[in-house]
Amino acid sequence: MTDVTKDDPAAMGSYAQMAMGAMFDLAAPQARYLEMIANGGYVEPMPGMGLSFSRANTEYVLRHHEEFSSEMDMNIGNVRPMIPLNVDPPMHSKYRKLLDPLFAPRRMDEQEEDITRRVNGFIDAFIDRGECNFTEEFAELFPSSVFLGLMGLPEDEMRMFLHMRDGILHPQNWDENALVDADARAAVNKAAGQEIYEYFGNLIDERRRQPADDIITKFVQTEIDGEKLTRNDILDICFLFLIAGLDTVSDTLTCSYAFLATHPEHRQMIVDDPSIIPAAVEELLRWESPVPTGVPRLAKCPVDLPTGVHVNQGTAVMPNYGAANMDPAAYDDPMDVRFDRENNPHIAFGGGVHRCLGSHLARRELRVTLREWHRRIPEYRLKPGHEELEYPPGLRHVKDLTLTWK
Repeated sequence: MTDVTKDDPAAMGSYAQMAMGAMFDLAAPQARYLEMIANGGYVEPMPGMGLSFSRANTEYVLRHHEEFSSEMDMNIGNVRPMIPLNVDPPMHSKYRKLLDPLFAPRRMDEQEEDITRRVNGFIDAFIDRGECNFTEEFAELFPSSVFLGLMGLPEDEMRMFLHMRDGILHPQNWDENALVDADARAAVNKAAGQEIYEYFGNLIDERRRQPADDIITKFVQTEIDGEKLTRNDILDICFLFLIAGLDTVSDTLTCSYAFLATHPEHRQMIVDDPSIIPAAVEELLRWESPVPTGVPRLAKCPVDLPTGVHVNQGTAVMPNYGAANMDPAAYDDPMDVRFDRENNPHIAFGGGVHRCLGSHLARRELRVTLREWHRRIPEYRLKPGHEELEYPPGLRHVKDLTLTWK
């Protein structure tokens, strides 16, 4: 392995540019990830900011919360840390003890029938037409409806929730200038954040006056170590739930179906043998890695990472999940997409104590979608004239993925 070090400014400059390209050019990043790993797997493109690409370095950062803190100011419209994302142990453990049961495998088993019903309901809306804008007509709507149903939030207000989500994660949908103008992006984030706080603040106040059979009431009534959650605690949980619950599965679906629509041999494997769907979901999560980069971790002390690179105290290290899922140290054949892969230790859901809270829900939604879709629409492809796929900045997703089965 070539080791690009801080002692070679010219090499570091080129490597840093390559690293930043890997962060933002999301159409087909896998080969570039391998190149980043081969050239050292870690780079600091500017003082105080590090990018981790190798599996060993990334796993170390994720699993050593005593050295790398998640208590970072995200600056995406939130005025306080999001719970539990930006909270370190031991408080993090207390919040997860409350939240984990909401998305436990047993509860997902109970949701299987409802999730199946929802998948087929959305398919019903366009199957006879012979084509659809998969992004807008399915990927955006289906996971959001499942999540709102789980939360007990009004599904007829889905467009409002998606609008608030876009203000945080896709600010260019509010203001096209937000894509390139930091001030415009900050203004959109702030406005969307205020809308989120106002909506859930009003809902919390209402549930305190009039409890209902929903998650917000559970938060209002629950105690942690004998103390009830504060209003701000609940707001900070809801802020995270909104942006995470309404986006990541949608992104995964667009990436996965873009792959399947352009790789008919893989699509046919699912049609011929639906029993491979669980393995197919894991491999698509590894290959596509829709959340390419995790939340930055702040070095609480000087740290030497496994590859030997030194990280100064105060450096914010961004772990790249997509690259870690391509590391030859973990996979002998990382560039092969194999639905028969038996050992698939991907970290598409992150790792360590902050591993994705909703991973069991995400897996269930993806598995049910692949099963029901390929049962009803076994042959599909990109609609002619829509072959050029657009992967906008941010979480990895395909804009306006248009499929046809005519």
